[in-house]
Amino acid sequence: MGKIQIEGMEFFAYHGHFKEEQVIGTKFVVDLEMSFDSSSSELSDQLSDTINYQDVYQIVKNEMEINAHLLEHIAHRILNAILLSFPQITTLQVKISKINPPLGGKVKQVSCILGI
Repeated sequence: MGKIQIEGMEFFAYHGHFKEEQVIGTKFVVDLEMSFDSSSSELSDQLSDTINYQDVYQIVKNEMEINAHLLEHIAHRILNAILLSFPQITTLQVKISKINPPLGGKVKQVSCILGI
């Protein structure tokens, strides 16, 4: 069993409940952790036998470009899209962080974590 982590994917997007967030936008960071049977790729050394990080990144990028009100909604879409493309994944965790959220004070980030 293997794990792949892709950490610190940065996106500028227009997600948020408040209209201002949807106009001004802000920075988001996405982290993923995926488990899968890596025995074939360990022996073959072939990209076709594993999870292609570039393909996963593109899935996340595509989902981050679709505006949403809630981090939970975006995380759910990312989970579903990755699992659809890579059915060999046995566990998947997605963490989305909104940097400097508008909460009325200094807050580094808020995050939502979903997984299967």
